[in-house]
Amino acid sequence: MSRYDSAILIVDDEAALSKMVQELLQKDGYRQVETAGSCTEAKRCLRENKYHLLLLDVMLPDGDGFSLLKELKREWTEEKPVIFLSARDEDQARLRGLGLGADDYITKPFLPEELLLRVRAVLRRTYHLEDVEETVCIGEAVVDWEAGTVTTQTACHMLTAKEYMLLKKLCENRGKIVSIDRLCDTLWPDGSYGFENSLMVHIRRLREKLEKEPSKPEYLVTVRGLGYKLK
Repeated sequence: MSRYDSAILIVDDEAALSKMVQELLQKDGYRQVETAGSCTEAKRCLRENKYHLLLLDVMLPDGDGFSLLKELKREWTEEKPVIFLSARDEDQARLRGLGLGADDYITKPFLPEELLLRVRAVLRRTYHLEDVEETVCIGEAVVDWEAGTVTTQTACHMLTAKEYMLLKKLCENRGKIVSIDRLCDTLWPDGSYGFENSLMVHIRRLREKLEKEPSKPEYLVTVRGLGYKLK
C-alpha cells in the first residue's frame, strides 16, 4: 500500500478550513478524506469507517480534542495516528496534546506544504508506507505526482483531483485491464452507481492531456465491454 491509499478524517468545526484541508489532501492523491464538525460526528464516523489518520482540532462545539482523544484511545482496539490542528500555540497545549499520544501538533495558520509533509511523515512512520515514484512517463508525456502535472513537448497541464486518482489507479495496474466499476469505486468511494458517463468524461480529458491524438489513443485505451488499460 502507498500513502495515496490512506483514509483520513478531519475533525474541525471551521467548515471553510476543513474544506480547504480536504481539497488539499485530495489534490495530493489521498483516496478518502472526510470531515466531521463535532466530537459526536467524529465518533459516528469512526464507528462506521476505518481511517488511517485523524486531523483533530482542539476546540470543538461539544467538547475538546484532548478529551475526545482520551475517550477514543480507551475504545480503540488498535492505535491510530493523530495530528492536532489548533489555533492554540501555547507550549502547555502542545505538550498536553503530545503527552496524550498525538503524533504531531500543528499550529494554525499553517503552510499547505507543511501540512502535507507532516501528514506524509506520520503515515510513513506509522505504517511504513511506500513512497511512489515521483514521475512516470506515458509515451512522451511526463506525469509529476508531487506537482500534479502532465508535461508534454508542447504544454504543461494540471491534473484535477479526479484525473489524478484515475491516472494513479491506471498506473498502479499498468498493462492490465481495470474495470469500469473498479475505476468508479476509486473516484466515488461513497457510491459509484450511475457514474459511468462521468468516468468517460474524465477519461476523455485525461487523453487530451496525455495523448498526441486524443481521438486515437495509443496509451489510455478502451477495452470494450470490460474497462480501460494504460499501455
